[in-house]
Amino acid sequence: MADIGRGWRHLADRNPAAGFVDASLRGAAQVVLQNNPLSGLLILIALAWGAFENGTPRVFGGGVLALVVGTATALALRVDMSSWRKGLFGFSPLLTGLAVPTFLDQRPLMWLYLVLGAIGTVVVTLALNAVFKRWNLTAYTFPFVLTTWFLLMAAYQFDRFTVLTKLTPKFPGEGSSAGGTFDWGLVPTFFKGVSQVYLIESWVTGLLILVALLINSRWSALFAVIGAVGATLLALWFGADGASLDKGLFAFNAVLTAIVVGAVAHRPGALVTVYTLFGIALTLVVQMALTTVLTPLGIPVLTGPFNIATWLLLLPDRHFAPLPNHERVRDSVLHTVRDSVHLREKEGNRVRSERG
Repeated sequence: MADIGRGWRHLADRNPAAGFVDASLRGAAQVVLQNNPLSGLLILIALAWGAFENGTPRVFGGGVLALVVGTATALALRVDMSSWRKGLFGFSPLLTGLAVPTFLDQRPLMWLYLVLGAIGTVVVTLALNAVFKRWNLTAYTFPFVLTTWFLLMAAYQFDRFTVLTKLTPKFPGEGSSAGGTFDWGLVPTFFKGVSQVYLIESWVTGLLILVALLINSRWSALFAVIGAVGATLLALWFGADGASLDKGLFAFNAVLTAIVVGAVAHRPGALVTVYTLFGIALTLVVQMALTTVLTPLGIPVLTGPFNIATWLLLLPDRHFAPLPNHERVRDSVLHTVRDSVHLREKEGNRVRSERG
Protein backbone atom coordinates (compact mmCIF):
# COMPACT_ATOMS: atom_id res chain seq x y z
CA MET A 1 0.00 0.00 0.00
CA ALA A 2 2.83 2.39 0.84
CA ASP A 3 4.49 1.64 -2.51
CA ILE A 4 1.23 2.34 -4.33
CA GLY A 5 0.90 5.64 -2.46
CA ARG A 6 4.44 6.69 -3.34
CA GLY A 7 3.91 5.68 -6.96
CA TRP A 8 0.71 7.71 -7.18
CA ARG A 9 2.35 10.79 -5.65
CA HIS A 10 5.23 10.49 -8.09
CA LEU A 11 2.78 10.22 -11.02
CA ALA A 12 0.73 13.16 -9.75
CA ASP A 13 3.86 15.29 -9.50
CA ARG A 14 4.88 14.54 -13.08
CA ASN A 15 1.58 14.24 -14.96
CA PRO A 16 -0.80 17.28 -15.00
CA ALA A 17 -3.90 15.11 -15.52
CA ALA A 18 -2.97 12.85 -12.61
CA GLY A 19 -2.18 15.94 -10.55
CA PHE A 20 -5.65 17.32 -11.24
CA VAL A 21 -7.28 14.05 -10.21
CA ASP A 22 -5.12 13.95 -7.08
CA ALA A 23 -6.13 17.50 -6.10
CA SER A 24 -9.79 16.69 -6.71
CA LEU A 25 -9.67 13.56 -4.56
CA ARG A 26 -7.92 15.46 -1.78
CA GLY A 27 -10.65 18.11 -2.07
CA ALA A 28 -13.30 15.49 -1.34
CA ALA A 29 -11.39 14.51 1.80
CA GLN A 30 -10.70 18.08 2.94
CA VAL A 31 -14.37 18.53 3.84
CA VAL A 32 -13.47 16.49 6.94
CA LEU A 33 -9.98 18.07 7.07
CA GLN A 34 -8.02 15.15 5.62
CA ASN A 35 -5.31 15.51 2.99
CA ASN A 36 -5.36 12.03 1.51
CA PRO A 37 -6.46 11.04 -2.03
CA LEU A 38 -7.36 7.50 -0.93
CA SER A 39 -9.65 8.91 1.75
CA GLY A 40 -11.16 11.19 -0.89
CA LEU A 41 -11.75 8.28 -3.27
CA LEU A 42 -13.48 6.25 -0.56
CA ILE A 43 -15.63 9.25 0.37
CA LEU A 44 -16.75 9.68 -3.25
CA ILE A 45 -17.66 5.98 -3.33
CA ALA A 46 -19.61 6.50 -0.11
CA LEU A 47 -21.45 9.47 -1.60
CA ALA A 48 -22.33 7.50 -4.72
CA TRP A 49 -23.72 4.70 -2.54
CA GLY A 50 -25.86 7.08 -0.49
CA ALA A 51 -27.13 9.05 -3.48
CA PHE A 52 -28.19 5.96 -5.40
CA GLU A 53 -29.63 4.40 -2.25
CA ASN A 54 -31.85 7.45 -1.80
CA GLY A 55 -32.84 7.53 -5.47
CA THR A 56 -31.05 10.83 -6.10
CA PRO A 57 -28.06 10.05 -8.35
CA ARG A 58 -28.15 13.68 -9.54
CA VAL A 59 -26.86 14.71 -6.10
CA PHE A 60 -23.71 12.64 -6.56
CA GLY A 61 -23.34 13.87 -10.14
CA GLY A 62 -23.71 17.46 -8.99
CA GLY A 63 -21.08 16.99 -6.31
CA VAL A 64 -18.52 15.52 -8.71
CA LEU A 65 -19.23 18.16 -11.36
CA ALA A 66 -18.81 20.99 -8.85
CA LEU A 67 -15.65 19.42 -7.43
CA VAL A 68 -14.10 19.33 -10.91
CA VAL A 69 -15.33 22.83 -11.83
CA GLY A 70 -14.13 24.28 -8.54
CA THR A 71 -10.70 22.69 -8.81
CA ALA A 72 -10.36 23.89 -12.41
CA THR A 73 -11.56 27.39 -11.52
CA ALA A 74 -8.95 27.71 -8.77
CA LEU A 75 -6.28 26.62 -11.25
CA ALA A 76 -7.49 29.21 -13.78
CA LEU A 77 -7.39 31.90 -11.09
CA ARG A 78 -3.74 31.03 -10.42
CA VAL A 79 -4.14 30.29 -6.73
CA ASP A 80 -1.26 29.10 -4.60
CA MET A 81 -0.29 25.77 -6.19
CA SER A 82 0.72 24.14 -2.92
CA SER A 83 -2.75 24.81 -1.49
CA TRP A 84 -4.36 23.75 -4.76
CA ARG A 85 -2.55 20.41 -4.75
CA LYS A 86 -3.82 19.78 -1.22
CA GLY A 87 -7.43 20.07 -2.41
CA LEU A 88 -8.13 23.25 -0.46
CA PHE A 89 -10.16 24.79 -3.29
CA GLY A 90 -12.28 21.74 -4.03
CA PHE A 91 -14.10 20.87 -0.84
CA SER A 92 -16.48 23.84 -0.60
CA PRO A 93 -17.50 23.63 -4.31
CA LEU A 94 -18.13 19.90 -3.77
CA LEU A 95 -20.58 20.71 -0.98
CA THR A 96 -22.25 23.39 -3.11
CA GLY A 97 -22.62 20.83 -5.88
CA LEU A 98 -24.26 18.39 -3.50
CA ALA A 99 -26.59 21.06 -2.09
CA VAL A 100 -27.96 22.54 -5.33
CA PRO A 101 -29.56 19.33 -6.68
CA THR A 102 -30.64 18.41 -3.14
CA PHE A 103 -32.62 21.61 -2.63
CA LEU A 104 -33.64 22.50 -6.21
CA ASP A 105 -35.83 20.47 -8.55
CA GLN A 106 -34.35 18.67 -11.52
CA ARG A 107 -34.30 20.96 -14.54
CA PRO A 108 -31.66 21.61 -17.23
CA LEU A 109 -31.07 25.14 -15.96
CA MET A 110 -30.30 23.73 -12.50
CA TRP A 111 -26.99 22.41 -13.83
CA LEU A 112 -25.99 25.84 -15.14
CA TYR A 113 -26.95 27.27 -11.75
CA LEU A 114 -24.76 24.60 -10.11
CA VAL A 115 -21.73 25.41 -12.27
CA LEU A 116 -22.09 29.12 -11.55
CA GLY A 117 -22.37 28.27 -7.86
CA ALA A 118 -19.21 26.15 -7.93
CA ILE A 119 -17.25 28.96 -9.59
CA GLY A 120 -18.68 31.48 -7.15
CA THR A 121 -17.74 29.30 -4.19
CA VAL A 122 -14.05 29.42 -5.19
CA VAL A 123 -14.15 33.23 -5.43
CA VAL A 124 -15.88 33.44 -2.04
CA THR A 125 -13.25 31.08 -0.60
CA LEU A 126 -10.45 33.39 -1.72
CA ALA A 127 -12.26 36.44 -0.36
CA LEU A 128 -13.13 34.98 3.04
CA ASN A 129 -9.73 33.37 3.64
CA ALA A 130 -8.11 36.75 2.94
CA VAL A 131 -10.22 38.16 5.77
CA PHE A 132 -9.92 35.29 8.25
CA LYS A 133 -6.13 35.09 7.94
CA ARG A 134 -5.99 38.25 10.04
CA TRP A 135 -7.25 36.23 13.01
CA ASN A 136 -5.15 33.16 12.22
CA LEU A 137 -8.31 31.32 11.19
CA THR A 138 -9.74 29.85 8.02
CA ALA A 139 -13.17 30.14 6.44
CA TYR A 140 -13.61 26.34 6.66
CA THR A 141 -16.85 25.43 4.82
CA PHE A 142 -18.41 28.89 5.16
CA PRO A 143 -17.83 29.73 1.45
CA PHE A 144 -20.13 26.81 0.65
CA VAL A 145 -22.66 27.96 3.25
CA LEU A 146 -22.72 31.59 2.12
CA THR A 147 -22.85 30.75 -1.59
CA THR A 148 -25.60 28.16 -1.16
CA TRP A 149 -27.69 30.48 1.01
CA PHE A 150 -27.53 33.10 -1.74
CA LEU A 151 -28.34 30.55 -4.45
CA LEU A 152 -31.39 29.22 -2.60
CA MET A 153 -32.76 32.61 -1.57
CA ALA A 154 -32.31 33.88 -5.13
CA ALA A 155 -34.03 30.78 -6.52
CA TYR A 156 -37.27 31.78 -4.77
CA GLN A 157 -37.38 34.78 -7.12
CA PHE A 158 -36.90 32.75 -10.33
CA ASP A 159 -39.90 31.06 -11.95
CA ARG A 160 -37.65 28.44 -13.55
CA PHE A 161 -36.59 26.98 -10.17
CA THR A 162 -38.50 25.25 -7.38
CA VAL A 163 -36.86 25.14 -3.95
CA LEU A 164 -37.36 21.78 -2.24
CA THR A 165 -36.35 22.59 1.33
CA LYS A 166 -39.95 22.07 2.50
CA LEU A 167 -39.30 24.50 5.33
CA THR A 168 -42.38 26.36 6.52
CA PRO A 169 -42.41 29.16 9.08
CA LYS A 170 -43.22 27.87 12.57
CA PHE A 171 -42.37 28.61 16.16
CA PRO A 172 -39.65 26.53 17.85
CA GLY A 173 -40.95 23.37 19.44
CA GLU A 174 -43.89 22.80 17.09
CA GLY A 175 -42.38 19.63 15.68
CA SER A 176 -42.70 16.18 17.28
CA SER A 177 -40.11 15.86 20.03
CA ALA A 178 -37.74 12.93 20.47
CA GLY A 179 -38.38 10.38 23.17
CA GLY A 180 -35.46 11.28 25.44
CA THR A 181 -34.02 7.82 26.11
CA PHE A 182 -31.12 5.89 24.58
CA ASP A 183 -31.64 2.63 22.72
CA TRP A 184 -29.43 0.65 20.34
CA GLY A 185 -31.67 1.62 17.45
CA LEU A 186 -29.87 4.94 17.52
CA VAL A 187 -26.64 3.42 16.17
CA PRO A 188 -27.63 3.91 12.50
CA THR A 189 -28.56 7.50 13.43
CA PHE A 190 -25.02 8.09 14.66
CA PHE A 191 -23.66 6.99 11.28
CA LYS A 192 -26.22 9.16 9.47
CA GLY A 193 -24.91 12.09 11.49
CA VAL A 194 -21.54 11.54 9.81
CA SER A 195 -23.02 11.11 6.33
CA GLN A 196 -25.02 14.33 6.66
CA VAL A 197 -21.74 16.26 6.59
CA TYR A 198 -22.06 15.64 2.83
CA LEU A 199 -25.87 16.13 2.81
CA ILE A 200 -26.46 12.39 2.40
CA GLU A 201 -28.77 10.35 4.64
CA SER A 202 -27.30 6.85 4.76
CA TRP A 203 -25.75 4.90 7.62
CA VAL A 204 -23.63 2.96 5.10
CA THR A 205 -22.26 6.21 3.71
CA GLY A 206 -21.49 7.38 7.24
CA LEU A 207 -19.65 4.18 8.04
CA LEU A 208 -17.55 4.43 4.86
CA ILE A 209 -16.67 8.05 5.66
CA LEU A 210 -15.45 6.95 9.09
CA VAL A 211 -13.25 4.33 7.41
CA ALA A 212 -11.92 7.06 5.11
CA LEU A 213 -11.08 9.14 8.19
CA LEU A 214 -9.41 6.15 9.83
CA ILE A 215 -7.16 5.67 6.80
CA ASN A 216 -5.60 9.08 7.39
CA SER A 217 -6.11 9.82 11.09
CA ARG A 218 -7.42 7.53 13.81
CA TRP A 219 -7.97 10.53 16.08
CA SER A 220 -10.13 12.27 13.49
CA ALA A 221 -12.23 9.12 13.14
CA LEU A 222 -12.59 8.82 16.91
CA PHE A 223 -13.61 12.43 17.42
CA ALA A 224 -16.05 12.21 14.51
CA VAL A 225 -17.78 9.39 16.38
CA ILE A 226 -17.70 11.41 19.62
CA GLY A 227 -19.26 14.35 17.80
CA ALA A 228 -22.02 12.26 16.24
CA VAL A 229 -22.89 10.39 19.43
CA GLY A 230 -22.61 13.41 21.72
CA ALA A 231 -24.76 15.76 19.63
CA THR A 232 -27.40 13.10 18.93
CA LEU A 233 -27.78 12.14 22.58
CA LEU A 234 -27.86 15.77 23.70
CA ALA A 235 -30.55 16.60 21.13
CA LEU A 236 -32.47 13.51 22.24
CA TRP A 237 -32.33 14.45 25.93
CA PHE A 238 -33.27 18.08 25.22
CA GLY A 239 -36.34 16.93 23.29
CA ALA A 240 -35.42 18.03 19.77
CA ASP A 241 -37.52 17.16 16.72
CA GLY A 242 -37.62 13.37 16.44
CA ALA A 243 -37.85 13.13 12.65
CA SER A 244 -34.83 15.38 12.15
CA LEU A 245 -32.88 13.52 14.82
CA ASP A 246 -33.51 10.17 13.12
CA LYS A 247 -32.03 11.56 9.89
CA GLY A 248 -28.82 12.60 11.65
CA LEU A 249 -29.50 16.30 11.16
CA PHE A 250 -28.44 17.31 14.67
CA ALA A 251 -25.03 15.65 14.50
CA PHE A 252 -23.19 16.59 11.32
CA ASN A 253 -22.14 20.06 12.43
CA ALA A 254 -20.86 18.67 15.73
CA VAL A 255 -18.91 15.98 13.84
CA LEU A 256 -16.90 18.67 12.06
CA THR A 257 -16.41 20.71 15.23
CA ALA A 258 -15.16 17.65 17.09
CA ILE A 259 -12.66 16.79 14.34
CA VAL A 260 -11.22 20.33 14.26
CA VAL A 261 -11.07 21.00 17.99
CA GLY A 262 -10.24 17.50 19.16
CA ALA A 263 -7.93 16.14 16.48
CA VAL A 264 -6.68 18.90 14.15
CA ALA A 265 -6.05 22.02 16.22
CA HIS A 266 -4.84 20.30 19.42
CA ARG A 267 -3.08 17.21 20.66
CA PRO A 268 -5.81 14.80 21.84
CA GLY A 269 -5.91 14.56 25.61
CA ALA A 270 -8.19 14.80 28.64
CA LEU A 271 -8.52 18.59 28.73
CA VAL A 272 -8.87 18.84 24.97
CA THR A 273 -11.59 16.17 25.07
CA VAL A 274 -13.52 18.14 27.70
CA TYR A 275 -13.20 21.30 25.58
CA THR A 276 -14.37 19.33 22.55
CA LEU A 277 -17.42 18.03 24.42
CA PHE A 278 -18.28 21.61 25.34
CA GLY A 279 -17.79 22.51 21.66
CA ILE A 280 -20.24 19.78 20.64
CA ALA A 281 -22.88 21.23 22.97
CA LEU A 282 -22.14 24.75 21.74
CA THR A 283 -22.49 23.65 18.13
CA LEU A 284 -25.88 22.08 18.82
CA VAL A 285 -27.15 25.24 20.54
CA VAL A 286 -25.89 27.42 17.67
CA GLN A 287 -27.56 25.08 15.18
CA MET A 288 -30.92 25.26 16.95
CA ALA A 289 -30.67 29.06 17.19
CA LEU A 290 -29.85 29.38 13.49
CA THR A 291 -32.72 27.02 12.66
CA THR A 292 -35.09 29.38 14.46
CA VAL A 293 -33.73 32.32 12.46
CA LEU A 294 -33.49 30.68 9.02
CA THR A 295 -36.61 28.49 8.92
CA PRO A 296 -38.91 31.45 8.13
CA LEU A 297 -36.58 32.24 5.21
CA GLY A 298 -36.97 28.71 3.89
CA ILE A 299 -33.25 27.90 3.85
CA PRO A 300 -31.33 25.22 5.81
CA VAL A 301 -28.54 25.93 8.28
CA LEU A 302 -26.09 23.71 6.36
CA THR A 303 -22.66 23.73 8.10
CA GLY A 304 -23.06 27.30 9.34
CA PRO A 305 -23.25 26.23 13.02
CA PHE A 306 -19.96 24.33 12.72
CA ASN A 307 -18.19 27.39 11.36
CA ILE A 308 -19.55 29.77 13.99
CA ALA A 309 -18.93 27.43 16.93
CA THR A 310 -15.42 26.51 15.77
CA TRP A 311 -14.41 30.14 15.27
CA LEU A 312 -15.63 30.91 18.79
CA LEU A 313 -13.72 27.96 20.22
CA LEU A 314 -10.44 28.78 18.46
CA LEU A 315 -10.44 32.58 18.70
CA PRO A 316 -9.59 32.57 22.46
CA ASP A 317 -6.30 30.92 21.39
CA ARG A 318 -6.37 28.45 24.27
CA HIS A 319 -3.91 25.96 22.79
CA PHE A 320 -3.96 23.41 25.59
CA ALA A 321 -1.51 21.21 23.76
CA PRO A 322 -0.84 22.22 20.14
CA LEU A 323 -0.09 19.31 17.88
CA PRO A 324 3.61 19.01 17.00
CA ASN A 325 4.38 18.79 13.31
CA HIS A 326 4.98 15.05 13.28
CA GLU A 327 1.56 14.31 14.82
CA ARG A 328 -0.62 16.69 12.84
CA VAL A 329 -3.32 15.76 10.40
CA ARG A 330 -0.98 16.87 7.68
CA ASP A 331 -1.78 19.82 5.49
CA SER A 332 -5.34 20.39 6.59
CA VAL A 333 -6.92 23.69 5.66
CA LEU A 334 -6.36 24.97 9.22
CA HIS A 335 -2.64 24.28 9.29
CA THR A 336 -2.08 25.59 5.79
CA VAL A 337 -3.62 28.93 6.69
CA ARG A 338 -1.68 29.14 9.95
CA ASP A 339 1.58 28.32 8.19
CA SER A 340 0.94 31.05 5.64
CA VAL A 341 0.25 33.54 8.44
CA HIS A 342 3.49 32.61 10.21
CA LEU A 343 5.47 32.89 6.98
CA ARG A 344 3.99 36.32 6.31
CA GLU A 345 4.89 37.46 9.84
CA LYS A 346 8.48 36.23 9.47
CA GLU A 347 8.80 38.02 6.13
CA GLY A 348 7.45 41.21 7.67
CA ASN A 349 9.92 40.95 10.56
CA ARG A 350 12.78 40.39 8.11
CA VAL A 351 11.83 43.44 6.02
CA ARG A 352 11.56 45.61 9.13
CA SER A 353 14.93 44.47 10.42
CA GLU A 354 16.58 45.21 7.06
CA ARG A 355 15.03 48.68 6.99
CA GLY A 356 16.17 49.30 10.59
